[in-house]
Amino acid sequence: KDKDMVVKRLSVPVPGTTDLHFATRFPQKFREQFKACLWKQCLSYWRTPSYNLVRFVFITLSCIFFGALFWQQGNINHINDQQSLFTILGCMYGITLFAGINNCQSVMPFISMERSVVYRERFAGMYSPWAYSFAQVAMEIPYVLMQVVLFMLIAYPMIGYAWTAAKFFWFMYTMFCTLLCFVYMGMVVVSFTPNIQFASVLSSMFYTLQNLMSGFIVPAPQIPRWWIWFYYVSPMSWALRVLFTTQFGDYDDRMIDVFGETKSVPAFMKDYFGFRRDLLPLAAVILAAFPILLAVLFGYNISKLNFQRR
Repeated sequence: KDKDMVVKRLSVPVPGTTDLHFATRFPQKFREQFKACLWKQCLSYWRTPSYNLVRFVFITLSCIFFGALFWQQGNINHINDQQSLFTILGCMYGITLFAGINNCQSVMPFISMERSVVYRERFAGMYSPWAYSFAQVAMEIPYVLMQVVLFMLIAYPMIGYAWTAAKFFWFMYTMFCTLLCFVYMGMVVVSFTPNIQFASVLSSMFYTLQNLMSGFIVPAPQIPRWWIWFYYVSPMSWALRVLFTTQFGDYDDRMIDVFGETKSVPAFMKDYFGFRRDLLPLAAVILAAFPILLAVLFGYNISKLNFQRR
């Protein structure tokens, strides 16, 4: 009885006092939260070779395989007809799509496990979900960059692409943005689905649409008008446009035989694929915009959606 009386007495606020109030929701500023989350992700990635080492092994083997299969096919001196151009475009399409799908599939189980930890730490008020999201997307950048460097060191010279600074860095930039886009797409799919199984099904649909609307299987001028909008929102279509245009779009004096006619390489690219060199700056901006948009969407989903039932 005495204890109950003490509890009731202590439950009444002392006259003149106010409720406990904090100026901010989190004890640290956003910058400090981001630094802590980035360091946490750095350690997490370093301690997860099953995720990162597999990616590096896959890209290395893929580079060797594609380099041996398409040996010196990217050399302009070996391009004499439309089939030569189709072959090298297929090489660009294949290595970009296969590496992208591998990155997307690999990141989904990792993000799915991380998400349960984020739920617990977010409810404890340790950091903002935006701080975690930005740290997560930032941590992918050096690992994707290392994959691109491996490709440029192994497959690029084996396939025989042009060794000029502009073409080299255009190719590197395009591969980096495209692989980053696939990684972030895997993160986004996991962020708005309740489990990894559902995420895998949705990602398969994404791969199919990227296949069909990339402009390789069906060139842009031949896509039905009611589907052409999907061609323009497909990251793969812009990636192939930049890769092909930067590598072969400036050979105006190189004449090839195409379907019984003689045309320059840029003219055939424009007529058959719809690739124009004057749209290159726009394509470069759009390629960079895709990963940024997906990164923001990932952060929004993490901050607003909660699939934990406990």
